[in-house]
Amino acid sequence: MANRHHSSRRRMQTLGGIGLVIAALTLSGCAGREKPLITGSIPKLSKPVDSMTGPELSRASETIGKAYEANPKDRNTGLSYANVLMMSGRNAQALAVMQQVAIAHANDREVLASLGKAQAAAGQLEKALGTIARAQTPDRPDWKLYSAEGAVLDQLGRSGDARGRYRMALDIKPGEPSVLSNLGMSYVLSGDLKTAETYLNQASQQPTADSRVRQNLALVVGLQGRFQEAEQIASRELDPQQAAANLQYLRGMLAQQDSWKQLAADGKPKKSG
Repeated sequence: MANRHHSSRRRMQTLGGIGLVIAALTLSGCAGREKPLITGSIPKLSKPVDSMTGPELSRASETIGKAYEANPKDRNTGLSYANVLMMSGRNAQALAVMQQVAIAHANDREVLASLGKAQAAAGQLEKALGTIARAQTPDRPDWKLYSAEGAVLDQLGRSGDARGRYRMALDIKPGEPSVLSNLGMSYVLSGDLKTAETYLNQASQQPTADSRVRQNLALVVGLQGRFQEAEQIASRELDPQQAAANLQYLRGMLAQQDSWKQLAADGKPKKSG
């Protein structure tokens, strides 16, 4: 029992060193492909937030931040601003924004979902589960909330429960690439790279699959030693800047290969003596 507890703790310490993938998994879980927020008070963005480069995200956060400062209770401005902040890695600030928006819109399901997403990104995992549960309604369940809940459960080490939520999401939204991607990453976290690749391949073949899905597939292929194939997947983008960002992401994650090997070893069942 002590050895099992030590192994679990070591696995979570390893996860702490590879937070970029966990953050990506959480973000794609709740948002999928974000719907554009339409309101007269939000400055129009040149492209979807999830395809922006670092400088573009910085400019977007500054522009939308001014609109938020002018009216911090505006629902759509707050949601848009928090999303840009999270994509920029400014998770504590995104959480503060969503807390303010939630005060003004306490019963809004989309606001609660975004608050849960921000709480998870800021490391408040148990709070995130409670918030997502409040946003979900059993008579009209939302697949995005099931997927977001699964992402949080994966971060808590509850992979079986997490995969159950992903499959509930897929029952509602079959073939949804963000959910298939999260399911694949769940198997990465337990060291089953072959199963992970199967789900991530399915995800990447969907017409609505975005860059993050291909990044995760490239990572899993690279972790199995197929580096040239991984780079080809990571660079499969129309936008050269985004392709460069994908390759940077892949090389950065593969540079932590020792951590990933330890994670996989911890996740494999031990042979009995």
